[in-house]
Amino acid sequence: MSKSHPSIIMQKAEEYRDYSANVLSSLIKIPSVSGNEEKIVRFLEKEFKKCGADDVQIDDFGNIIARLGNTGTVVAYDAHIDTVDIGEEKQWDTDPFSGEIKDEKVYGRGASDQKAGMASMLTALKILAEMKKPLPFTAYFVGSVLEEDCDGLCWQYIVKENKLRPDLVIITEPTDGKINRGQRGRMEIEVVVEGVSCHGSAPERGDNAIYKIAPIITALEKLNDVLPIDPFLGKGTLAASRLRSNSPSLCAVADKAAIYIDRRLTWGESPEQAVKQLESLPEIKAANASVQIPIYERPSWRGLVYPTPKKYPTWIMAEDHQFLKNAVKYFESLFKSKPVVDKWTFSTNGVASMGMFDIPTFGFGPGMEKMAHAPNEYAAIDDLCRCAAFYAGFPWEIVSRE
Repeated sequence: MSKSHPSIIMQKAEEYRDYSANVLSSLIKIPSVSGNEEKIVRFLEKEFKKCGADDVQIDDFGNIIARLGNTGTVVAYDAHIDTVDIGEEKQWDTDPFSGEIKDEKVYGRGASDQKAGMASMLTALKILAEMKKPLPFTAYFVGSVLEEDCDGLCWQYIVKENKLRPDLVIITEPTDGKINRGQRGRMEIEVVVEGVSCHGSAPERGDNAIYKIAPIITALEKLNDVLPIDPFLGKGTLAASRLRSNSPSLCAVADKAAIYIDRRLTWGESPEQAVKQLESLPEIKAANASVQIPIYERPSWRGLVYPTPKKYPTWIMAEDHQFLKNAVKYFESLFKSKPVVDKWTFSTNGVASMGMFDIPTFGFGPGMEKMAHAPNEYAAIDDLCRCAAFYAGFPWEIVSRE
């Protein structure tokens, strides 16, 4: 029986069960909030080499990229290695950086979102490296940075600057055991209103920007109710997420106010349309407000600034795409069941790989979407094994049908 046979692959993933759990625990023990990923990158640099990678590189942006093989179809597995912060520590039952292994789960910040994906990728690399070489395909294992701050920016850099354009990208974000083929896009928008400041003891002398923005807030709430719905991706949404104002002092009328918006774009909506939609609101026109898309300009851990507008396109992989059909078929042969093919509620690096560059992309990753950014985050060890087996075996499904 071939070493690439699904039953052999699954057996190897189970043999590495303890490795998968322990390496995830080690990853969790290394805090890696967005922009501070150097320590985890250095850990992965050593671990990728131990697992048998042919080549390991850290690019100028700070992404770490390991390669196995050097011919045929190019498959890239992506796990972002940054996390959000822990929030209120009192909401955690254990140390969020303990990486505690208990009851067949691994606990801690980033367990599901998404260091579990990286743990499964490492195990898959070990399995593939032990097979007879040369492999009939090329596999890249990408630990991407700054995703939580600016999803897709890492892959903008990889495609544009590193000139790495794989034939397929597999996102390892948590999918609850499903295969995900798309997501709503998103963008950040700021609506800014100008006023005239004056002393707070005589407000009639000025033009209070806070009062001018109040009708806009109500209009935004109403707009959310009428945004379009896609039968697959669901409804476009609009949420006011932050309100700020400026004034010379706390006893002065504000001369500027702004509201920040989290806008989710369903299929058929574009960032440009979303901006025009806001600009056409009577309340925004009446306040002479400006509608702005912020620019992301935060440096990576390597100090590199790679500016990009904070707009991230919607993407869907067609149900009849050959790679997706390959994925469904391999899932069935590996797990003896039919997968649910679905989408993410949140956003992923697929906004760049497929949304911007039209590189075929789907997702299959360990963990549950509801665990993302939540206290007491965990990933099940069973999930780690299943995903490792899929990552190691799936490329053989492609080459067997080429």
